[in-house]
Amino acid sequence: MKTVADQIIAFNSSLRLTAALPEGIRAMNPFVENPSALQASSLFYKKYYADTLPRHMILGINPGRHGAGLTGVPFTDPKRLQDVCDIQCFSGPLAHEPSSVFIYEMIEQYGGAEAFYHAFYINSICPLGFVARGKGGAEVNYNYYDNAALAKAVYPFAVESLHRQLAFGIDRAVCFCLGTGKNMQFLSRLNEREKIFERIVPLEHPRYIMQYRNKTRQTYSEKYVELLRAV
Repeated sequence: MKTVADQIIAFNSSLRLTAALPEGIRAMNPFVENPSALQASSLFYKKYYADTLPRHMILGINPGRHGAGLTGVPFTDPKRLQDVCDIQCFSGPLAHEPSSVFIYEMIEQYGGAEAFYHAFYINSICPLGFVARGKGGAEVNYNYYDNAALAKAVYPFAVESLHRQLAFGIDRAVCFCLGTGKNMQFLSRLNEREKIFERIVPLEHPRYIMQYRNKTRQTYSEKYVELLRAV
């Protein structure tokens, strides 16, 4: 029998977004563009998901450049991958992502990476990220819901990806959504149509917490842990 790790690695390796995107926006596929991402993420999943346990799903928006865009692991930047998860194969820049800082502080409070990842699987509504050109010409992160045409183009891919991931043994009773605004609205509408999860629990997005509520982030971490432990 294939383990959850085997299924996740196969899923990541096969991810391709072929939909036509709005001008100026491109999809970011770390498993194709970044040689370290598939190797590092495969070691991560083999470490924490080499079993057939059922898990609850946690869904973010879409991968960012300095987290999953580098490591292939959602909300895990290279520093956390090495220092917390002890995955040492990553050869790219040791970038820092604030969302990853919050998630791993919360994971420590939950009981550590092994306990957390044995109970939960994190990905994003759109498992591939997006970038657009900023004012200086450099690429910047772009959210799927920031452009109505992009959200429409992404919808079939998001639905297909969610259905494929359910086969990992995902518990459909409760899904946690990172983002209480547009991400939750999109996921709620999608779920009404597709009937994937019985219930969706919104949580403030880690980036919002780190940017606007940093002084009280421990309170948000405690809220996460309380709600996650309740399932």
